[in-house]
Amino acid sequence: MTSRIDARTSGRFLLRMSPTLHHTLRSAARAAGLSLNEYCVRRLVTGSVVHQDAAALVSRAAAAVGDGLAAVVLHGSWVRGEATTGSDVDAVIVLDRTIPLRRSLYRSWDERPATWGGRPVDPHFAHLPADTAISGLWAEIATHGLAVFDRDGRLGAYLAGVRSAVADGRLRRRTAHGQPYWIDQPVAS
Repeated sequence: MTSRIDARTSGRFLLRMSPTLHHTLRSAARAAGLSLNEYCVRRLVTGSVVHQDAAALVSRAAAAVGDGLAAVVLHGSWVRGEATTGSDVDAVIVLDRTIPLRRSLYRSWDERPATWGGRPVDPHFAHLPADTAISGLWAEIATHGLAVFDRDGRLGAYLAGVRSAVADGRLRRRTAHGQPYWIDQPVAS
């Protein structure tokens, strides 16, 4: 069923939101090189939903690293559905390579920690790998991660490549003492 656009429809509407969500959207729009309006229209068209905890986490990460924030992805026991009552939520805060990885990022985070669903967020600051080598952390994130922010799609593209390596049988997941690890196993020709 198609609907006709009423001649009285202006294409405008006013939307009220929390200051945290507004800051998150404005930061993401700036990082994408778009106006806030264009960014929001694109997000609405693609059906993306902004979760309140995700908005707060991305806003906190942006406050910690500024415009150098490239992506935020959750991983670990909470994402896998294996969290216990004492579990935290692991988050990788992906930075542009222009931002050095320093202990001060963690100290700054500890001054104003974030939560997700009432659980503390344990941040891990990282850069996307510059080469094709795949570490166990990125393999785990690719198969059991939840991206909540990806400024320019580079995280998604990298993780898709990692998933391809898993699907092709090159990377295999193993477990020792309840902890997952990955082995890079060349596929026989």
